[in-house]
Amino acid sequence: MPANETGSAGPDPAFQETVTRGVSLLRGDPKTAIRKLSGPMIVAMLLTAIYNLADAVWVAGLGADALAGVGFITPLFMILMALSVGLGAGATSVVARRIGSRDKQGADNAAVHAIILSVPVSAVLLVILVLFLRPIIELMGAGSATDLAVEYGSIVFLGSIFFLVAQIAYAVLRAEGDTRRTMYVMALSSVLNIVLDPILIYWAGLGIAGAAWATVISIFAVVLVIGYWFFVRKDTYVTIALRTFSPDPQTFRAILGVGLPASIEMLLMSAVVIIINAILVHVAGADAVAVFTSGWRIVMFAIVPLNAISTSVVSVVGAAYGAREYDRIRVAHRYTITIGVVIALVTSLLTYLLAPLITTLFTYAPENASLVPMFILFFQTMCLFYPFTPLGMFSSSVFQGTGHGLTSLVISLFRNLVFIAVFSYLLAVVFGFAEMGVFMGIVAGNILGGLVGYLWARTFIARLIRTWEAETGGLVREEVAEP
Repeated sequence: MPANETGSAGPDPAFQETVTRGVSLLRGDPKTAIRKLSGPMIVAMLLTAIYNLADAVWVAGLGADALAGVGFITPLFMILMALSVGLGAGATSVVARRIGSRDKQGADNAAVHAIILSVPVSAVLLVILVLFLRPIIELMGAGSATDLAVEYGSIVFLGSIFFLVAQIAYAVLRAEGDTRRTMYVMALSSVLNIVLDPILIYWAGLGIAGAAWATVISIFAVVLVIGYWFFVRKDTYVTIALRTFSPDPQTFRAILGVGLPASIEMLLMSAVVIIINAILVHVAGADAVAVFTSGWRIVMFAIVPLNAISTSVVSVVGAAYGAREYDRIRVAHRYTITIGVVIALVTSLLTYLLAPLITTLFTYAPENASLVPMFILFFQTMCLFYPFTPLGMFSSSVFQGTGHGLTSLVISLFRNLVFIAVFSYLLAVVFGFAEMGVFMGIVAGNILGGLVGYLWARTFIARLIRTWEAETGGLVREEVAEP
């Protein structure tokens, strides 16, 4: 049997006998699938975001230098997460496409390929981010926060393998439509982290190192639980076992074809954060870095529902693409853009009204009181950021789900480097608007990047459907076609 576009052998005759509820959901109505898959992910990501906020709040009690130290580690941690989430996106795309084409054996094999890829990646990260951490932090201009940043980062990066394995496991579960279990383990990590933070930071007297150990311990617990599901309980649709592994260069290429561009996209975000930090240090000092990196946690919290929907889009679109049901891709894209913009508008209104209250989370320590005006300025400016985020985010998910990771990367290049970084520099440095210029540059770049991504995805989907209609004589699945 000829190999399909993901390198697998084709439909698996046993597919109908082994299908799970999650897989049935993926292959059903895309609107229903998006809603049901996104719900558990929203809960899980909200808990993760709450942990990130709680982590910053507890660290804030150690002073501005500690808060800035974590801030300088943030873009480096984003590199770790970029590679792990990127490989996860590649795994989700390939596994979902093979599930869509009813190839269970190919889905199993792809999952094992993704896990194998995580080993060399984590080894390289461990060497670079631990051995060369201090010179990197010094190069970033951390100043008095350098020692605290190195202390925090050295511990966190020791657990790099756990982050990679966990993200790939999340990806496999999402690919088979099982977002509920993903929610369980992400919730476990967040709750455990929130509980451990005050215990290790203050009660055990470990300071900023306590926050780092809480992070590593919580993600290790996740790996243990996921290992139990896959290797002991064995009740997932996808089977992860060496006996299912058949080395296939095309499968590696298919995963990396989405995973590497997705990783680079997140690395671009990390690079932009580093650039923005440098601009802020130049125009406003280290306090502005503390405000931006801490406030950005709120932004990440605010877009959690959008991120959750985005991960579901990759799975649903991947399954539809594997089944060659391109009209479902169009429905999923339009539906998620609509609900995403509504969610974003509500988020903007709440953020604007609650900006002073949110600011108190980071300024309760007396030494941070001077940061209040800058925090409020940041939060209220970001209200213009949210409404255009769904356009770019969900459009990128469409390209990732269909295996066109390079296109998603190009869109991200425009958004982050051509638009956000350049506008931030021009407004802050050239036109002299200081930190306000940086914040407005982020907003302007996001608006243009979102519009470019949306129009590109619309064109791509239309072309897919036209090609399919030409091949099938104009047949379209009526049950999902939009009126």
